[in-house]
Amino acid sequence: FCTKHSLDPLPMKGPELGVQADDIEAPETEHEPKQEVLENKDVVVQRVHIDGLGRTKEDLLSYEIADVFQARNLIDVMRKSHEARRKLLRLGIFRKVEVVIDTSRGEDALPNGLDVTFEVTELRRMTGSYNTMVGNNEGSMVLGLKLPNVFGRAEKMTFQFSYGTKETSYGLSFFKPQPGLFERNISINVYKVTGQFPWSSLRETDRGISAELSFPVWKTNQTLKWEGVWRELGCLARTASFAVREESGHSLKSSLSHAMVIDTRNSSILPRKGGLLKIHQELAGYTGGDASFLKEDFEIQLNKTLFWDSVLSASLWGGLLLPIGDKPTNIADRFYLGGPTSIRGFSMYSMGPQSEGDYLGGEAYWAGGFHLYTPLPFRPGRGGFGDLFRTHFFLNAGNLCNLNYGEGPQAHLKKLAECIRWSYGLGIVLRLGNIARLELNYCIPMGVQSGDRICDGVQFGAGIRFL
Repeated sequence: FCTKHSLDPLPMKGPELGVQADDIEAPETEHEPKQEVLENKDVVVQRVHIDGLGRTKEDLLSYEIADVFQARNLIDVMRKSHEARRKLLRLGIFRKVEVVIDTSRGEDALPNGLDVTFEVTELRRMTGSYNTMVGNNEGSMVLGLKLPNVFGRAEKMTFQFSYGTKETSYGLSFFKPQPGLFERNISINVYKVTGQFPWSSLRETDRGISAELSFPVWKTNQTLKWEGVWRELGCLARTASFAVREESGHSLKSSLSHAMVIDTRNSSILPRKGGLLKIHQELAGYTGGDASFLKEDFEIQLNKTLFWDSVLSASLWGGLLLPIGDKPTNIADRFYLGGPTSIRGFSMYSMGPQSEGDYLGGEAYWAGGFHLYTPLPFRPGRGGFGDLFRTHFFLNAGNLCNLNYGEGPQAHLKKLAECIRWSYGLGIVLRLGNIARLELNYCIPMGVQSGDRICDGVQFGAGIRFL
């Protein structure tokens, strides 16, 4: 399944390899008598100081530390101070935040009064970074230049250059959160992306600008986005089919999109519990451009921990692309399926409609999978490096096709249910912290249709998002 990349702000600190905190069950501890005394002693937080500020505006931080004044006993002061420290670090403008709790001093000091001091160290005005990233079966080198806290209220400007095996991109982004509600933020991106898609003998260069508004609603994260992109399509090889050559040229897409995400998983890379619901809609053509379509897709994932430290996971993807007007859909907007990150046992994006060996994508698809993750046999390296590995049993199925929109919904469902591709197998999964995962599977593809390319036997996959 192919989606467009957007330029995200660089992470302030890369994740570390090893056992993640979410994987460790917190032991239940009994409260000691001393702690009970501290909990029962009433206190008043009289003053909160923030030492070490330079260019940061104090009004921004008042939202993050306000809850400390509501504490009524010492344990509560410690708990709320720790939470305030976490919020201050989340802003991405401080390199270090330390908390000091002391008794109040001065003429107005109360017998049970406390002063809380946050000692902060701001990030430098300009920071650089070098990272390697893993996408859907591709790797890239990323160079970044960041200007954190540009105007003193947690704004961030980022320049990012990425050179990968299939894609090269650079862009400039500006990010600004709402004071007091970091999850509500806006970002503006200007970018250029050049990608190679050998399964379609296609080269695509996108030059675009986008504006995003992200905000929470109840338990969901919502994103509204406008994107204007000038797309240039060309042939990757002289042997490209006529259908691909016909798609070559320039096009302009202006689209509005909305995304809703509910994510209760303990990890996005290799979850042990929780679920994910992601719904995305995109409408192009009503704000300009020569591409007109309505695109809908969704993703569902459920994870359940079973006996012997094993995890059962079920996932379902689906999508529909509806052209608006008489113009057919563009090859760059269609869905693609197959490969080690979706229907295992098939080559990367090499199933569905094709012409002379070039895969053209489809306007409708679905894909589902069942997975059983278990510890390695005999648990080598338990409690350490061995916990990064899991044994993997899977069953995948799906279909990708074009629909005749003059027919009814029943005919569409019938077509999606025909000629289902499916596969099963087993392998080893390696989690690389919270940045990516690697899979080495032995796959047995079934339901292969004419024109599909398969990978019967051992298949390697690397990425962030797996079916």
